Amino acid sequence: MSKLNNLETSVFDFENRHIGSSKSDIAEELSSLGYSGLDELIKDSVPKSILKESFDIAEPKTELEVSSQVDDLARQNKIFKSYIGMGYYGTNTPNVILRNVLENPAWYTAYTPYQAEISQGRLEALLNFQQMIMDLTGMDLANASLLDEATAAAEAMTLAKRAGRSKSNTIFVDKDIHPQTLDVIKTRAKYMDYEVLLGDAKTELEDNDFFAALVQYPSSSGDIYDLEKMAEQSHSKKALLLVASDLLALTMLKPPSEMGADVVIGSSQRFGVPMYFGGPHAAFMATRDKYKRSTPGRIIGVSVDARGNRAYRMSLQTREQHIRREKATSNICTAQALLANMAAFYAIYHGPEGLKEIAGNVHELTNLLATSLEANGYELEHNHFFDTIKVLSDKPEDLIKKALAKGINLRKYENAVGISLDETTSLQDVESLLEVFAAKSVEVKANTRIPTNLKRETAFLEHSVFNSYHSETEMMRYLKRLENKDYSLVHGMIPLGSCTMKLNAAVEMMPVSRPEFANIHPFAPKEQTIGYRKLIDELEQLLISVTGYDAFSMQPNSGAQGEFAGLVTIRRYQEDIGEGHRNICLIPSSAHGTNPASAVMAGMKVVVVKCDHNGNVDVDDLRQKAEEHADNLSALMITYPSTHGVFEEEVKEICQIVHDNGGQVYLDGANLNALVAISDMATIGSDVSHLNLHKTFAIPHGGGGPGMGPIGVRKHLAPYLPNHVLTPDSNLKDNGAVSASHFGSPGILPISWAYIKLLGTEGLKKSTQMAILNANYIAQKLDKHFPVLYKGKTGRVAHECIIDIRPIKEKTGISEEDIAKRLMDYGFHAPTMSFPVVGTLMIEPTESESKAELDRFIEAMISIRKEIEDVENGIISAADSPLKHAPHTQEDIVIGNWDRKYSKEQAVFPSAAMRSSKFWPAVNRIDNVHGDKNFFCACPPITDYDELKPKLG
Repeated sequence: MSKLNNLETSVFDFENRHIGSSKSDIAEELSSLGYSGLDELIKDSVPKSILKESFDIAEPKTELEVSSQVDDLARQNKIFKSYIGMGYYGTNTPNVILRNVLENPAWYTAYTPYQAEISQGRLEALLNFQQMIMDLTGMDLANASLLDEATAAAEAMTLAKRAGRSKSNTIFVDKDIHPQTLDVIKTRAKYMDYEVLLGDAKTELEDNDFFAALVQYPSSSGDIYDLEKMAEQSHSKKALLLVASDLLALTMLKPPSEMGADVVIGSSQRFGVPMYFGGPHAAFMATRDKYKRSTPGRIIGVSVDARGNRAYRMSLQTREQHIRREKATSNICTAQALLANMAAFYAIYHGPEGLKEIAGNVHELTNLLATSLEANGYELEHNHFFDTIKVLSDKPEDLIKKALAKGINLRKYENAVGISLDETTSLQDVESLLEVFAAKSVEVKANTRIPTNLKRETAFLEHSVFNSYHSETEMMRYLKRLENKDYSLVHGMIPLGSCTMKLNAAVEMMPVSRPEFANIHPFAPKEQTIGYRKLIDELEQLLISVTGYDAFSMQPNSGAQGEFAGLVTIRRYQEDIGEGHRNICLIPSSAHGTNPASAVMAGMKVVVVKCDHNGNVDVDDLRQKAEEHADNLSALMITYPSTHGVFEEEVKEICQIVHDNGGQVYLDGANLNALVAISDMATIGSDVSHLNLHKTFAIPHGGGGPGMGPIGVRKHLAPYLPNHVLTPDSNLKDNGAVSASHFGSPGILPISWAYIKLLGTEGLKKSTQMAILNANYIAQKLDKHFPVLYKGKTGRVAHECIIDIRPIKEKTGISEEDIAKRLMDYGFHAPTMSFPVVGTLMIEPTESESKAELDRFIEAMISIRKEIEDVENGIISAADSPLKHAPHTQEDIVIGNWDRKYSKEQAVFPSAAMRSSKFWPAVNRIDNVHGDKNFFCACPPITDYDELKPKLG
């Protein structure tokens, strides 16, 4: 028996799967730092004032036990046929995409494509997404996805205000818009001091003044109408027309651009991405070329590399918070890259003809249903529609009840029911719907309910990529070609500071593919979502145990959304206790750009607090500014451990100063991976935090999203958490929503739930300890080669370290970017460049990497330092150095006239490890300036491919 127990703690313990280093490796790392145990390291690294002796988070479970619990929860969900619509539809994910993208770690473990040379596959896929959106909407450009349709509408609103010429502060919203979109618009508008005017856009625009008008096309209840008059009326008032639309409908309907729309937003969910109880889904935004520099989020563009080959990159860096910080009106950071890629691949696999056929089938069945209901005496509110009808009824409750008895969900109105069909609807399903209404099907004479003047005549998706991969064989090979151009965790360590790239274990990921979690509508009756709600409730309690907070909201579907939601929660509380005048937000100068942007979006005025020479908050400056603004102090935003990767000793004093002056403390949870099970937010003294589940709690980054940023709060703030108009929580006040669905992106919450369950309290603690150990191990090994910029008073760092490249650059001309690109030749993704300090690299190894991988990285950095020394010693000039020409590609080794001052071998095999396992960058260094000067964010026409011949030599 003892042998079996021993096996259970060694073979079946998930902790040993998640943590990369063995016991002997851990002992070696500790010994090199002068410690005998992990507890000793932590006591020397973390301020005694915040250390917490014990936690009771969870008992660790084996993978088999967690899988069994997932099975039990899944069985408690009930999958009904959903005709609720409202932006969420049944869809068929092609298996070739399900297996090769959604379930493939090469796609879901990659990071945001800031290092373009090793991200060409994802960048091409996202460019395809943009082209798909541009074609279907008819607009000039599109971004590479936003979080969900409702928040995309809110982003369109702020774009219209900053880019338009109207002096009005009113946004006109058509009454037939999705309710969740209106809910989010109201929340965002309130704190931007915009007025929301709800009315009928078909008849009331002329008599009102506004800076933007937002309409739904087709409308939420299914109506189709011409937008041209609305556009003319909007433009006459110097206002923009914003259109929320549906991609599948746009394969049959006249594009909004042809009727004068300025911005088109929506969701790509029904292009092969399951409903997931509300998310994650990739929203889209398309607009006119003149608004490109006001467009929020990421835009992928086309440039060239050092040899003149075509190359893709993130263009313009339009994310406002990086440029304008406290003047920004958008805090967008995370996109939905993985889901955007899936939607683009769905369009590629089906092609334009396939999409037309799918849309045609949906419309034909909707027409059959509508015509049959009319023939049986029912009245429809609209004569024109694509896939949604509104059936008038004196007793909609009776129809809803009958439908539920047949396993069907309908949308309920006060005097009607709504029915939205989708690609999963069959002829038999229509017959079942007719039975609910006690109706018989009839012969349909008119083959469409789309008005002639609103039928699409413009071709779309003509580029070859959408017309080449319709067999599974070709599609599989295309996906593999793109995958091979991308660096992800399947290749090696991604040591990015502030973006914890840890293991996303297979057992954690498996629930994402289960139908019981994937195929649930976010507004399905509670009785059908018992398993989901139990899992979410459990996760909330687990996070409460981790943080010491009293309540959580899962609604924010990114870290930046969490920041906004947390600050709004503070403002609601202060308003309710008669202190709504408090609007000053203190933010350290080292903060991530989303912090000041989020504060502005919450209606706050930002006051910057200085940092001292160690990178810590200047306590004296904080005290002076807190006292100066005491009458109006709303909050302090602080990241802990600090953005500089150090445990600040005075953090409790900092929190107390803010509380003493009437403010609340928002603690940014981006660096929570250095705190779990050794300290918590309550012990530190904060009032509210967002947690990055896509960092600390194992949700994968997905190549640039999805993310999740739930917020935890102390008891006094709990009633003010985000609520939702369609799924209200009676424990909360009548608070507006910040995301389209109540639980944000619940489809990925099982990942974090499983992560905590698998590790338990002790496993979580050891993970934190190992994150700190690995960072200090790297810091010590590299310090004499690249000085570590910030350390705590004991000489230790937290879970990440910043190395200073500025002296090297000043002496040699070799920059942090050169080192980052050269690391690609050694088989590594670069650390974070120039954040939070320009001219530095920030390194975070995580707990999942083995000592062998850490040593490989250290050896690569030391080898690069020797190459820099060759420049320092005059052996080679900086311009001739491999660092300035990095990264090197396969093309480099086949050219005939190699005239570099270093060998091909040094270029592509700089270390012995590269000979046995070489990751090849797809392109040479990309010309960013060319890309910005020649902005191009669509798939290049085939005729253009001859323009960029490879320049060999």
